[in-house]
Amino acid sequence: MYAAGSSIRPLRSARRPFEGLRHAGRWLLVAALIVVASWGLARVALGGTAPATTTVVVQPGESLWSIAAARYPGADTRERVDAIERLNGLSSPVIGAGETLQLPTS
Repeated sequence: MYAAGSSIRPLRSARRPFEGLRHAGRWLLVAALIVVASWGLARVALGGTAPATTTVVVQPGESLWSIAAARYPGADTRERVDAIERLNGLSSPVIGAGETLQLPTS
């Protein structure tokens, strides 16, 4: 009736030996693409690069208030003085002639 052994094969896994590594490589590629895309979207959302600054040397008789009022005529001078202090790491608005200050461009 039945031919013994003619079409019987030993039981083996249907997978090939390195097939799991191929799938791991695909997942690694997908994860890397997600990381790169997330990084790019974060740069766009956060504005990309650091804000540009200009450098000013303090002249005799100038103060942060007078510099902010002259450089940003339409803006609130108090906010600009605070921004200049934070950008330069100053603990107070006291500055001296000859100091170099970074001013935000916007």
